[in-house]
Amino acid sequence: MTTFSDFKLSNSLENALSNMGFEEPTPIQAQAIPIALSGKDMIGQAQTGTGKTTAFGVPLLEKIEVGKAIQGLVLAPTRELAVQVAEELNRIGAVKGIRTLPIYGGQDINRQIRGLKKKPEIIAATPGRLIDHIERKTIRLQDIKMIVLDEADEMLNMGFIEDIERILSETPDSRQTLLFSATMPRRIQTLAERFMVEPALVKVKAKEMTVTNIEQHYMEVQERQKFDVLCSLLDIQSPELAIVFGRTKKRVDEVVEGLIKRGYSAEGIHGDIPQGKRDQVIRRFKEQTIDIMVATDVAARGLDISGVSHVYNFDIPQDPESYVHRIGRTGRAGKKGLAITFVSPREVDHLRIIENVTKKAMQKKAIPSITDVLAGNQQATINKLTKTIQDNEYSEYKRVAESLLEETDSVTLLAAALKILTKEPDATPVKLTAVEPLRNRKPKKDNRSGGGNGGGGARRRRSERGGERGFDRSRNNSGGERRTRNRNGSGNGNSNSNRSK
Repeated sequence: MTTFSDFKLSNSLENALSNMGFEEPTPIQAQAIPIALSGKDMIGQAQTGTGKTTAFGVPLLEKIEVGKAIQGLVLAPTRELAVQVAEELNRIGAVKGIRTLPIYGGQDINRQIRGLKKKPEIIAATPGRLIDHIERKTIRLQDIKMIVLDEADEMLNMGFIEDIERILSETPDSRQTLLFSATMPRRIQTLAERFMVEPALVKVKAKEMTVTNIEQHYMEVQERQKFDVLCSLLDIQSPELAIVFGRTKKRVDEVVEGLIKRGYSAEGIHGDIPQGKRDQVIRRFKEQTIDIMVATDVAARGLDISGVSHVYNFDIPQDPESYVHRIGRTGRAGKKGLAITFVSPREVDHLRIIENVTKKAMQKKAIPSITDVLAGNQQATINKLTKTIQDNEYSEYKRVAESLLEETDSVTLLAAALKILTKEPDATPVKLTAVEPLRNRKPKKDNRSGGGNGGGGARRRRSERGGERGFDRSRNNSGGERRTRNRNGSGNGNSNSNRSK
């Protein structure tokens, strides 16, 4: 069995990983870390949730010198992913005194400039805001030792490819480049050919990168039934933490409003919600102050929150990749997770496409009845009572209980308590704006414009990001000619060998 000790890391970094509970590396970590430590460029094909951040974070932190100018750069498609990458790198790098600063659109740029004056060694950034800093000369990339492109296919889909090319052209030829992508469309391959030197390929098999710990169900539900069915499932299953995915921002807002009306603890995130509020919602969810988070795909992409027990696809996702990213929010750290997808009768064919790509059949489940809901609520009450007894949190009530038992038999008294404590099914009217079912269509082949998603998809994603720019910019090396980079395998820039890219 491979362990982190096998990588011969510095003592400080190995201790940091041990203190964080890291023992056995995931498949992507076991393959990627030795290659990245050797100094070679690398392409890692793996989904979110496979441990990518640690796979590139460990080699990156190992190469950084404390107290020197920005030496590491991680590019991410969304604000949330940039923040989470920074959080994980700061946790691992704290023992070495290495700091990572997140840079993203939607946050006051002057606040970021103040953070940059504290001289962080690594930056985790979204491309648009990083370009802003480059143009302001508040970030200089001439000392970059390693650059990581995280979720490169998503950055392509969101219209960031020109920004990425410009950023890469601003970094030294001696840099080491790591690229991670769930899929490898032609435009990403071209990017790798142009800006990387003989990259090693690390590929995590589909069965390892998707759904091994996640039980997958689906329910055939009419649009008008969806909300009531969701509430029934929440009552029956009593999830510790649940994420509900909706297709549109309006859908998210309406589902949150409906859940609150019926007494659930829920909040939502999407691109039109201010960044500060989104951060607050995510923090409250992580702290389990709220039980349910409702989200759009883009807003929730890259979220790494432990303890998510259930994912509900209120609306079926547009494509299999989005499905994998959604359900990957649960079943983490070896724990079991449950994902339930609502499909209308017209969307069943679309469901089959997802099953074919993920190579995993979903189990069809019947819509729960009122009897099922009541039984679920009763069981939830019994579980609470049992836990209170186990935790010995009832002593101040014993005298009152003894007094009541003098007048009423124990069975009658307990039955009355269960009735009062058990939540009755809530029929408060909730009306949602109908969302058209997905129409079954054959996946488009990749094309030169980027991944086969079409310009409309990129425009939709850009508006979803709410402040992060993805339009074409003028850039250095705009003629598209391939540059020559000099360096050896260790990435120190001392090699005299040339390779045309």
